Amino acid sequence: MYRRVLITGGNGLLGQALIQKMGQSGNYDIMATGRQSRPLFAGGSCGYMSMDISDFKNVASVFQDFSPDVVINCAAMTQVDDCESEREICWRVNADAVENLAKQCRKFGSHLIQVSTDFIFDGLTGPYREADRPNPLSYYGRSKLAGENGVRHAGLDRWAIARTVLVFGTGENLSRSNFVLWVANSLKQGKSISVVTDQFRSPTYVYDLADGIERIVRFKKSGIYHLSGRETLSVYDIAVTTAEVFGLDRTLINKTDGSQFKQVALRPPRTGFLILKAETELGYKPHELRDALAELANQLKIQSSESA
Repeated sequence: MYRRVLITGGNGLLGQALIQKMGQSGNYDIMATGRQSRPLFAGGSCGYMSMDISDFKNVASVFQDFSPDVVINCAAMTQVDDCESEREICWRVNADAVENLAKQCRKFGSHLIQVSTDFIFDGLTGPYREADRPNPLSYYGRSKLAGENGVRHAGLDRWAIARTVLVFGTGENLSRSNFVLWVANSLKQGKSISVVTDQFRSPTYVYDLADGIERIVRFKKSGIYHLSGRETLSVYDIAVTTAEVFGLDRTLINKTDGSQFKQVALRPPRTGFLILKAETELGYKPHELRDALAELANQLKIQSSESA
């Protein structure tokens, strides 16, 4: 069945990956939205509308025009330290705006998929299952948990929360980088970097995350799903693996830890996800980390040759 899908945050890393993934299937009529007046990507078969998810009238107008069957909310304020210092903006985007979307989804009978984060957990007992109790350490984590609760208690016929961890990949004209790209770009420039050894994550290839979300849509699933890579590694080991796969100098990567590396917001020490539910119910099969990094390295070479 041909379904109308509204993707917020369409200019971002995940938004672009979803447009590419879902556009290839031929089963979806996709409308991407973003704060920008025009799309920042060339690829993908979709329409585009400017929308500020924190503006209720703007959201209502877009729903009236497009009448979506499915809404995938990829829009968020994700800079963890900025969320700590700009709390009002953070809450407006990550919590209040989700309620705007949920209200319209209830009115139109839309299936709402909310993208969330491992930072809703305190990191004391990771890796985590879907049913584990959240306890966010940062304002970012609190705002994303509030967004989750807004979806769960909105009275929707169908809703899903897709939590993920340390997403990496590449796209067109992205407004911000990600950890793997930062490591690769720093080492390519011969810069030494310091990376913590006492924080653990399950790095997630953006195309795996997009595939998992598309499966939630395709199978009309409700509930919480953990969508990440299978491997839980220290952030330092993720950086070293990136250097090895990209053929870069790993000796430029220096070890540090949370006591020496001060950040504004607290980070959970050990998150990572157990993904058995997604594997069983969705048929979710993420890449091994090295395979995903090799694919990314190849994509970056193609991008570089096209722009040369």
